[in-house]
Amino acid sequence: EDNPVHTPETEYVRRDGVSDYILNEARSKYADQAITKEDIFYYVYGFLHSREYRTTFSADLKKILARIPLVAKKEDFLAFSRCGRELAELHLHYEDAAPYPGVEVTGAESGNFRVQKMKFVTKGDKSRIQYNTSITISGIPAKAYEYVVNGKSAIEWIMERYAVTRDDASGIQNDPNAWADEHGNPRYILDLLLSVITVSMKTMEIVESLPRFEC
Repeated sequence: EDNPVHTPETEYVRRDGVSDYILNEARSKYADQAITKEDIFYYVYGFLHSREYRTTFSADLKKILARIPLVAKKEDFLAFSRCGRELAELHLHYEDAAPYPGVEVTGAESGNFRVQKMKFVTKGDKSRIQYNTSITISGIPAKAYEYVVNGKSAIEWIMERYAVTRDDASGIQNDPNAWADEHGNPRYILDLLLSVITVSMKTMEIVESLPRFEC
C-alpha cells in the first residue's frame, strides 16, 4: 500500500514490505479477516528462525533469497507469528536484557572494565570467559553458543569485535573502550556481553518452541 509522505524538503512514497496479495492469501487460507500485515511480518521473522526450515532449505538459502511458504494450519501460523514477535522484541532491545540466571561475574569489584582481547579461560571449555586480567564470566550454558549470527555464535562475535586491534598498514588503532569512555559508561562492554548471553539463551528457548511446519 502506497502512503505518500510530504515534508518541506522532499516528497517520497513509503511502501509496505508486506503486500496486499500475501495479506489476502493468508486471510483466505486461514479464513480469518482479522489477520494483519503485522501478523505476517512477525510470522516471517519467526519462520526464518525455524531449525527445520534452515535445515531443509540450507542448500537453497546459500544461493537464493529465502522463500517463505504459508503453513497449512492457522494455529501454526499464529504460533510462528507470536514467536516472531517475541524474538523481534528480544533482538531490538538486546542491550536491556538482564544477566542470565546462573551466569556469574567475578572481579568486577576491581573497577577494571577495560578490554584488550577476551578469551576462553580453558581451551575447549566455553563456559568461562576471561574478560580481562581482573574479570571472569562463568556458568555460560553451552546452548547459548547455538545462537549463530553470520556463521558465528553471537557471543563469540562480541568477543571478536570488542577487542583492541591495530591496522598494520595505517597504524590506526581500534579501541572499543573509547566509546565507553566517551559515554561515561565503563561497564558498557561487560554488560553488553552479559546481555548477549541472555539474548542467546532466550532466543534458543523460543526457537525450540516453534512448531514443525506443514505447507
